[in-house]
Order: sequence, then structure tokens, then C-alpha cells
Amino acid sequence: MLLQPKLNLKVSQRQVLTPGLVQMVSVLALNKLELKEMINQEIIENPVLEEIEDNSASFDELAGREGDRELSLEQKTAENDRTEKDPFDEIDMSQYFQDYLDPGFRAAGPTFEDVDTPSFENFLSKPTTLSDHLLWQLGGIVLQTDLHAAAEVVVGNLEENGYLLLTDEELAESSPSGASVELMAEARAVVQSLDPIGVAARDLRECLLLQTTAQMQELDAAILRAKASRVDNVPSPLAMLQQRRMHLQSACRIISDHLPLLQKRDLRELSRLLGATTEQVDAALDAVRSLDPRPGQRYNLQETRLIEPDVAFAKRGDDWVVVMNEEDLPALRLNAGYRRMLRMKSTEREVKEYVKERYRSAIQLLRNIEQRKNTIVRTCECIVRRQGDFLELGMDSLRPMMIKDVAEEIGVHPSTVSRAVANKYVHTPQGVYELRFFFTEGVNGPEGGDLPLMLLKKKVRKLIEDEDPRKPLTDDVLAAELQRAGIQVTRRTVAKYREDMNIPSTHQRRRRD
Repeated sequence: MLLQPKLNLKVSQRQVLTPGLVQMVSVLALNKLELKEMINQEIIENPVLEEIEDNSASFDELAGREGDRELSLEQKTAENDRTEKDPFDEIDMSQYFQDYLDPGFRAAGPTFEDVDTPSFENFLSKPTTLSDHLLWQLGGIVLQTDLHAAAEVVVGNLEENGYLLLTDEELAESSPSGASVELMAEARAVVQSLDPIGVAARDLRECLLLQTTAQMQELDAAILRAKASRVDNVPSPLAMLQQRRMHLQSACRIISDHLPLLQKRDLRELSRLLGATTEQVDAALDAVRSLDPRPGQRYNLQETRLIEPDVAFAKRGDDWVVVMNEEDLPALRLNAGYRRMLRMKSTEREVKEYVKERYRSAIQLLRNIEQRKNTIVRTCECIVRRQGDFLELGMDSLRPMMIKDVAEEIGVHPSTVSRAVANKYVHTPQGVYELRFFFTEGVNGPEGGDLPLMLLKKKVRKLIEDEDPRKPLTDDVLAAELQRAGIQVTRRTVAKYREDMNIPSTHQRRRRD
């Protein structure tokens, strides 16, 4: 059977996202600070857009000035001579665009001496990471070249908390210099001697033991100094140092041999195994609590994120109103000079096409910004109508609210509401909250009403905080307490929410004296 080429026509429908629609979706998800940055970038890239200054002419004044566009160039020049000259009108725009569109364009030589100024990045502080801190210390240690390179490999493979998850064999395989397993083990010991103590450990037990061992070495040195400087009939810190060392020694035994009991806080069993009193075991546990289980986290902190409310809920008389925070946002308009350029017959066709495309892009941006504002305002007005009691009375009056319900009320897709509230904050009489804070599921609460999930978790946490640590409440007891308050939840639901809040189980919370 021979295969023959054929032409077939088929009609189909496809959903295509236009660049304007893609921009509208992205603009809607921006908060105020991100929108301001985007607008400033667009002003730089699009010459048609310009920011309205406080002393700039209004749109009506600009429209009046457009009345001279039918005048000849000679009449314009004569009129501009009689009035104050605009520097923008003195620029030969056609020549400018001709140069810009010419692919072989090269900037003319400077008419003045260029002065190299330092970049602002040189003045901005950069937070020190764990790798930076360790590499800086390695630079001050005299090591053999191969050992120094192996130590850098170890530092480069530390995770954010300072732990080393790779084995010495895996480190040797990843080493660009082909280091041996023994050399990697030696390099790991070098990194473990650096600050902060506890980095490059394999697990929690090794991390804590590294810290207790280092503290005991410091205490031993302090004890020797105290013995050497001891004078009769003069108080000495020797006894206090020796007691501290004894507690650290007990802490080492607990970490090394009885870490599960430590996690359970079983003081009675620890006292029996260590042959010590509960007071001595409690002092050893205090020494353990002073250790840092995540030594690298202090150098890998996330930068503080600046929060500025996008919206405010304010009361005007008896009604709540939505106020958009547009302070510091650039007010945009279209440059009238480019519009006159389009009407000039002397303007070349390529220049006109470029200006038209820039005008279309600018108008689309202005429409998307306005659409973003309308969508956020309509969404917030719906929130205000549903959460009026919260604005008046506070957290206990928060009502359950779903994104899909708000979307149906304002007539948009739920994804539109989700983008409208993403990463945006609102200023209310009760404080500053993220807009997503108001969207929470509900459970069957007292008097047949729905209770927000957030308040249910708050009640569970409150019951656990008020419990007797020697007799902590089980999930069944917590569920029964909530049911007596009119909240219909099951034990499994309570356990799920307790785990979501990272609260240990009853067995782990129990304190045994």
C-alpha cells in the first residue's frame, strides 16, 4: 500500500493568551511595591509613557495645546519664540528615531568628559551567608593546598541549617581534585572546628555532641586557670565551674545514649539510668536547651520583607469603605509630543509604526492597571460586607469565607480573586492583615453556625497551653472539650490540626518528674 500526501482542512477552537491578557494576569498579582517597580521599569523602556509631576500640566491643558498641531512649522517656531520654549520641542525626534531604528547605530562621541562614578551596589550591605562565614575563617588558617580545597568542598555541600548530608565517599566523588575519602574526613574535622560549632555534623546527636565537647574543653581550660590563681580565703569560681562541667558531662551522656528519652522529657527514667537526682538531670537538660540544634540557621536568615498595605478599610459614618493606597505610585499619562509626531507628514513610516506600537503597549498597561484596581476594590468591598463584625469586634467575630463565594458574588473566576488577594495586605482597625487571612474554611460551630478554622486552631492551642504538663490532654479529651463548647469536631480532626500547628503528641508533651 502506497502512502500518498493529502491536504485536510480542520476547524478547531483554541484558547490563546494574548500578550495583553498575560500582562493583565501578572499585573493583578502584584502588590503595591511590585507594581511601583514595574511602572518605573515601563517608564524607562517605553518613551511614550511619562509620569505626571505635581507641577505638570493637566490633561485639559495638554488638549488645549494640541490645537496648534495644524499650524505650519514656521508658525510653531514663531509662536514658541514668543512664549517659553519647551526643551522637548527642540529635539529633532525624526532624526532620533532614525538613529534608534538603524541597526548600525553607534553613539556619537561624548561632548564632555565622562566621570566614572562608583556603583550604588558598592554601598549596599549584603548579608553574610554560612558559606561566606566559613570560607572567611578557612582563609585565615594555614592548610595544605589539597586539604584546603577539600574543606571548601565540605563547606559547599552544607545545607542551610549547617548539616552535612553527604558521606565522605560521596564528597570524594564530587571533589574536582579527586580527593581521597581519608582527606575528606580530615577536611570535615577542620570545618567542624570552625565557628559556629556544630556545623558539618551528620545528625542532631553529632551536632549537639560537638557543642558540648567544645564547651567542656573551654571549661577545662577555665578550671586550670582558676586552680592556678586560687588564693586562700579568697572566693573562687572553681566550684561553680566544676559543677557546670558535671552538668555538661551528664548532658553528653543523655545526648549520646538517651536521646529518645530526652525528646520524651522522661526525667524519671533518665534519673534512673544516670544514677542522678531529678534536680541534677533537670540541670543537665538546661545545659542541653542552651545548645543550638540548627547552628547554620543564624547565617541563612531570610531578608526582612517590607510590607506596605495595598488597601485600607475605613469607617465613614455608619459604613465601611475601601480605600486604595496609591501613595507614591507614579501617575502615568501618554506623551503628547509623540502624538504630534504621528500627525506630521515628514515622519518616516518606520518611526510611525514604532510609535504606534509603543502607544498600544502603553494604553494596554494603563487599562490593566485600572482593571487591577477595580478587581481589588470589588473583592475588598465583598470582604467588608461579609466581615463587618470582625472589623467592629475583633478576631472572635471572624466568619468563614471561601474564595469561590466571593468570585460568584463579583462575577469573576476564582483564580482572579486568588490573584487579587495574593501577597497584598490591608490596614484595618484590628491591625494589618494579609488579604488571604479573611479566607478560611468553617466547621460546625455553636448554635448551628460555622466557626472559622483559624479560631478552632486557636482554641485547640489555648487548651493545650492551659493543660497540666504532667497530665496533658489527649486528642479525645480535646475533642470532647470542644464538643461541650458546641463545636462539632472529631478526634481525628483535632489530631490533624494539632499536627498542622507542630504541637507534639500527648506522650511527647508529658513531663515526668
